[in-house]
Amino acid sequence: MAIVEGRFQGRLETPLSPLGLRQAELAGSRLAAPDAPPRIPVPGRPPVEIVHSPLGRTAATAAAAAAALVAVHGAAVPVPRPEPGLLEIAQGAWEGLHRDEVVARYPDELEAWRVHPATAHAPGGEPLVDAAARVRVALGRAVEALAAASPGSGADRTSVGGYPASHGADTPWSLLVGHDGVFKVALLTLLGLPLERFWTFPWGLTGISVVEFVAGRAILRAHNLTDHLAPLQAETAEPATAAAEERSEDEAAARERTGSL
Repeated sequence: MAIVEGRFQGRLETPLSPLGLRQAELAGSRLAAPDAPPRIPVPGRPPVEIVHSPLGRTAATAAAAAAALVAVHGAAVPVPRPEPGLLEIAQGAWEGLHRDEVVARYPDELEAWRVHPATAHAPGGEPLVDAAARVRVALGRAVEALAAASPGSGADRTSVGGYPASHGADTPWSLLVGHDGVFKVALLTLLGLPLERFWTFPWGLTGISVVEFVAGRAILRAHNLTDHLAPLQAETAEPATAAAEERSEDEAAARERTGSL
């Protein structure tokens, strides 16, 4: 809801808007039907885990995605579990403020955050180096769970399904549900990139990214897929929904420009 209102969100407990819930449902349906064109690099089996940030909005997103997966795979779908390491990066004094207010009151700090994210952050916020430390622990737990689901695999073998198709429908995979900022850090960590590259990877609301582990390396197979949101534009019977989706896209673009999380 804060995103729609143009506010810096961070760790604020803000509920999903009706549009956000619909987006989560569509994302879950897409993950439950990975072979539907255009195919996405996710195995056609239930995930080993559904892991989410402890914040309410991500818990609701994970629950909606899990329900869509249950509709296809039944009781084999795991119950979502919270993971503290996926909590959004704290935005300190900026949380709850409209982006225009942050620009007006904290121009120098905001500019530093945009230009040097590895060393600058919101007043009272969380440094990226601290976020990276907890994200690394959370990712380690996720990889261990995948390895346990496929004895003999581990980080040096395929752990998350993707291209080519020979990886098969039985390849174990896990679903992680989090936030823009913390997932930027997660991708940098997995790909061995410096925190200074924080702004490299944009994330749309309920965008789907897939990382595969092969021979000890993380490979980005897909990033920020949002084709599953197309029905929102097609729902002409509910023009308000389509208009809300357009506003949501505009707000996401503005958030990326201003550095809000």
